[in-house]
Amino acid sequence: MTQIFIARTAFLVFLMAILAFSGGQCGAGQDSGRFFWMGSGTLHLKNLHNNKEVRVDLLKRDGSLNDTAFNEVDRLFGFPTREKAEHISPRLLFMLSYFADRLAPGKMINIESGYRSPDYNDKIRQKGANAARTSAHIDGMALDFWIEGVDGKGLWQTVREKECCGVGHYGGKSIHLDAGRPRFWEAATSGTKSKEPDYNRHIYLSTDYDRYRPGARVRLSLSGISTFGFGVKPTARLSTALDPEKPVAQVQIETADTSDCIMLTDRKASRFLYIAIPAGLPTGRFKAQLEFCERPFSQMPSEVLSNEIELAGQTED
Repeated sequence: MTQIFIARTAFLVFLMAILAFSGGQCGAGQDSGRFFWMGSGTLHLKNLHNNKEVRVDLLKRDGSLNDTAFNEVDRLFGFPTREKAEHISPRLLFMLSYFADRLAPGKMINIESGYRSPDYNDKIRQKGANAARTSAHIDGMALDFWIEGVDGKGLWQTVREKECCGVGHYGGKSIHLDAGRPRFWEAATSGTKSKEPDYNRHIYLSTDYDRYRPGARVRLSLSGISTFGFGVKPTARLSTALDPEKPVAQVQIETADTSDCIMLTDRKASRFLYIAIPAGLPTGRFKAQLEFCERPFSQMPSEVLSNEIELAGQTED
């Protein structure tokens, strides 16, 4: 009995450590399947602005996310991890790993542009750079890169065919890759100087991961925001990916705000909205939906749908 008690205690301590890292969403070994497009997680990166270079494995040997590796990538990108309370998008990095593994395994990935603060993004826009006002770079969800010996147009075509993300090519050997809504563009169709993203018209909702268990806690994050000072209603809806117009469940957003409109006044508030997926939902693919309130512009959409997520496996305890 003593040995059983010790074994159970050790297991609980281990489990608590994993939950502390992952926000209670998964255990060790499960992170290796959390994204639809997911390479080995082994990356050799170089930031061409500061000449910093790292080799990292985003996954530990047991398949769980390697927080130390993400911290190294954040430093390479110049991403203010502590201020943001998150990392450079794991979905972005695993997609990058997927395409690098496929086209240039083991080769160095040269980063021309990674994280941009809103102020820096505005400055390079004023100088004529191809930078959208609501760029995904601002939220650590994008990078511009090239790999020696890999044709830029061919790389762009390969990513575009997967319809996984945002991918742009302005000519030459580098491409833009982001973890936003699936879309593609070239220099003539980039629209980076357009006013179209104004009035929050390009607001986007995403989840941390692509795969969850029923009953899991999910972080929802908004990006592509041009103006703050709007709200979301406290109830989110879940619908099947095939029929997003017909909700199958309604869930409360975790908040201390008891009003019927949760106001989002800054970028950080917009990045941390939590819901719990109902344990009774069947396996399959779903989308989350938020409804906006106190919209500052009539041009702003009244609601937004997330990326697809897949429910699979046993219910979270």
